[in-house]
Amino acid sequence: MTRRAGRSALAFLVGFGLAVAGGRAEAAGMRAPLVVAQLPMEPAPGSEPLAGGTLRTESSDGGRIVLVSPGGGTRVLTADFDSAADPDVSFDGRRIVFAARKDAGDPWCVWEMGADGTGARKVTCGPGGARRPVYLPMMYTLTPTSTEPWEQVAFVGTLPGETNEAGVGPRTALFACRLDGTRERQITFNLSSDFDPVVLPDGRMVFASWQRRSLDRGPAGRVALFGVNIDGTDLMLFAGDEGRRVKHMPAYAGDRLVVFVEGDTVGADGGGSLGSVSLRRNLHSYRSLTRPADGFFRSPATHPGGGVLVGWRPAAGEGSYGISRFDPATGRRTEVFDDPNRHDVQAAVLAPRPVPDGRSSSVRGSEAIGWFYGLDVGISDLDRSVWPPGTAKRVRLIEGLPRQAGDAEGSTGLAPRRLLGEVDLAGDGSFQVEVPADTPVELQLLDEDGLALRSCAWIWTRWREARGCIGCHEDPERTPPNRFVEAVQRPAARLTLPPDRRRFVVFHRDVWPIVERRCLGCHGSEGTSPQLDTDPARSYRTLLDGPVTPGKARTSPFIWHLLGRRTIRPWDEPNRVDAAATAKPIPPEGRTPTKEEIMTFIQWIDLGALWDRPMTTERATVRKASGGER
Repeated sequence: MTRRAGRSALAFLVGFGLAVAGGRAEAAGMRAPLVVAQLPMEPAPGSEPLAGGTLRTESSDGGRIVLVSPGGGTRVLTADFDSAADPDVSFDGRRIVFAARKDAGDPWCVWEMGADGTGARKVTCGPGGARRPVYLPMMYTLTPTSTEPWEQVAFVGTLPGETNEAGVGPRTALFACRLDGTRERQITFNLSSDFDPVVLPDGRMVFASWQRRSLDRGPAGRVALFGVNIDGTDLMLFAGDEGRRVKHMPAYAGDRLVVFVEGDTVGADGGGSLGSVSLRRNLHSYRSLTRPADGFFRSPATHPGGGVLVGWRPAAGEGSYGISRFDPATGRRTEVFDDPNRHDVQAAVLAPRPVPDGRSSSVRGSEAIGWFYGLDVGISDLDRSVWPPGTAKRVRLIEGLPRQAGDAEGSTGLAPRRLLGEVDLAGDGSFQVEVPADTPVELQLLDEDGLALRSCAWIWTRWREARGCIGCHEDPERTPPNRFVEAVQRPAARLTLPPDRRRFVVFHRDVWPIVERRCLGCHGSEGTSPQLDTDPARSYRTLLDGPVTPGKARTSPFIWHLLGRRTIRPWDEPNRVDAAATAKPIPPEGRTPTKEEIMTFIQWIDLGALWDRPMTTERATVRKASGGER
């Protein structure tokens, strides 16, 4: 925006007072205009929640953005658009970035306009549509070719041709680009859905992330909050298992408090109760702020005077969402604005606000590699009596592949996986590995039998980023041991084979020949349970119906039979293990698999127990835009 346009916008705001029938406001709660998204009362077709109420759909068809004066008058800012939503106000209060669809049938794109609604221009449509844009603080990358900071926005991009891990909706990730639309790049790489970014005063982003790497929490998984730098580095859990199963729509509420919407399930519009965590101890400070009887809350946003502006409607379900101001300290809700003919959500104060801390970036585009290191996997949240030093022997790294739209339902419901490699742990429990950058990776600690003991969620490194952890699921408030660990004193083990050489372990090609050779003699159609079949597909289904736990070889009775003992561990939840199952060793007259064949069975299960490799194996998300700052 030019300086002249900025002065015009401020003059417009000073003199703004046009009233439109249908809205009302509480002047005491508004000293500056608001920007509000208004959505139709009737939900759009296909807007039902997904995955058992875990994941909301993002429909804003027929939405519009209005400017609300302190006196309650409104003016539509997006009259020239078919649909618009998701407004965010620039730090100087002079501009608005938002998501919109210019004409019916167009993709959703990021747009920017002046605070008076003039000068609308398209910023980006992302790789396959863009929603939820937010202004980011300045980015600094000091290289010979880039010495000046630049303004940018983050947004939620839809990845074309890909679905989330459950195959029930599009896969989304966070992207960032300059305000002129250049240098667009993907910055999160979860295999399911990342959404709802918000910027904290320290320059980090907090966002909602659907976590479904395993089926431990059931097929619906959970939605947790994660923190990340604005270049995609240093991903960390922000708010996880404390509180309700679904946490989304985070907002900074002042006084180092982050407020979010939560619920065990979400409705079609995403409404729920409010919860909070403190930045002082975000993983140990969860607090429930409202009860279900207090009504449905949606899309909280920072209020400059403290607390949040939030959409609210009664618990009984009647009426529309209106804008309220909510005080987390007292639980008091004060009505600010409500148009009874539309849902009023996503309110933002149209005024200058403090600029979050700028960030420099370590991401460089010279080579698509990064590093993971661990200081001592013996440091854990488990008691030393069940996790003594030396329990884990090796670390396995698994690459996750995005599901492709149109794929049939996966055999186990898990996303495809392939092996990046395994390395021995150093004597002090440390490790260091070099891996492909911008790639979803799962780390598994292995025992002496090669069984995965503990695993992490999908993580990644950016280009030339080194990511480390203190231990394995340790308390994140711990400080690292004051020693120079063995693994970082030597070159990292390289697990960077090209994609066509990364190994799948699948039933149809790798496991069935062993089953046919070693197992059918005793476990045929008239043999010992489980009774397998000469048809590999029926045998596969028989194994998955009980003897095999996809993703967890150590809790699979099939593996107990091969090893001659139960391999469950004290931290395995009893309700996820067949307590009645026993370990029947292979009888002497049986055809005992070799050590290598047993390892194939173990890797097959720990990699998800896939039937076959997917038809499409190349990762569509490693594109030129995903690289470092150049």
